[in-house]
Amino acid sequence: MNSNRIKRPEARVLAEEEFVRFAATVASLTPEEWATETDCTGWDVRKVALHVLGSGDAQASVRVFAHQFRRGVPINKEIESHHWVDGLNELQIRERDHLSNEDIVAQLEAIGPRAVKGRWGTPAPMRFLPLPFGPPIGWVSLKYLLDVGFTRDVWAHRIDIHAAIGRPMHLTADHDGRLVADIVDEWASIHGQPFELVLEGPAGGKFSQGVDGERVDIDALDFIRTLSGRLTGTGVLSHPLPL
Repeated sequence: MNSNRIKRPEARVLAEEEFVRFAATVASLTPEEWATETDCTGWDVRKVALHVLGSGDAQASVRVFAHQFRRGVPINKEIESHHWVDGLNELQIRERDHLSNEDIVAQLEAIGPRAVKGRWGTPAPMRFLPLPFGPPIGWVSLKYLLDVGFTRDVWAHRIDIHAAIGRPMHLTADHDGRLVADIVDEWASIHGQPFELVLEGPAGGKFSQGVDGERVDIDALDFIRTLSGRLTGTGVLSHPLPL
C-alpha cells in the first residue's frame, strides 16, 4: 500500500468535525433510541454518549484526565476488566449518569472545541509518553491517542449508535473516507498479509497489499465493525484493530 497516513494538521480538522457530527447524531435521538442497546457490551446509546462526553471532558482538561485515571483504574478490579481504559470508561459514565438527555446533548455540543484544543495543547514532551495499548498495537506514544485514537473512538461510537438505531449514517469521503483509509493503512502494516479490499459506500475505496492476496468485498462500516470486534471476521478480516 502507498502510505497516506493522517498528519497532525488534517487530524485536527477531522477531530473537530467528528465531535460536531457525533453531537448532531445524539441531538437527533428519540426517547426510544436513547435506550437502545448497542454492540458495546452493557452499553445502551445513552451510556455510549456519556462515555464520549466523559472522554471529551478528559481531553479538554489535564485535571479531569488525572482524576479519571486515579479513580478509574481501580474500578477495573470491580468490573473484572484487565485493560486500564475500561475503568476510566466506567467512571465517565457513572459520574455523568445524573444528566438528563437534554444536558448530554448540550454538553456534547460544547465539549468538542475544548477537547480538541486540549489535545493540541499537550506539551511536546508529554505527547511522546509511552502507553500500553495491548495487542496488536502494543506500546505507542500518547501522540497516537491525541492525534487519531480519540477521534476514532468518537467515530466508532457514532457507528455503534447508527447500527443500534437502524438509521443511515451521514458519511463523506473527505471525512469518514479518510478515517477508513488511515485505519486500513495501519491495519495492513500490522498484519502484513497480502489482500485486495473493496470497501463499499461513501467512506469506502479499493485497497491492496502484496500479490495473490484474499479478495474481500464488504461495506466500509461493516469492515470497521469487524476490525473492532463488533462483528466476526474470517481470513484476513480475522486480524483485529481495536478502536
